[in-house]
Amino acid sequence: MNKLLVLTAAVCALFSLTACGDSGGETVTVSVANMSYGPASVTIEKGQTVEWTFDDNGLPHDVVADDGAFESELLTEGSFTHTFTEAGTFTYHCTPHPMMIGTVVVEG
Repeated sequence: MNKLLVLTAAVCALFSLTACGDSGGETVTVSVANMSYGPASVTIEKGQTVEWTFDDNGLPHDVVADDGAFESELLTEGSFTHTFTEAGTFTYHCTPHPMMIGTVVVEG
């Protein structure tokens, strides 16, 4: 019985370490299309990157942090990336379309 308990604890510990491994390097994608950011809010870990991909039938959009931490050019296609190195909540918007807003929550 004790061996089974120890084995179960070891397996649980192994799975918890795998699930909590370093997430730096993972990229989360936000689509810029249909006059919106999708998803409008993402939650990531410190060190992760967000990639915004632009595809709105030629309409120009950008991604501008409300606090000035990042800013893309006006784009009609392609992508813009930003790696978040600090924890916090970062709100952003599209300059020509102020009703387009998004949020990145960085944990850790």
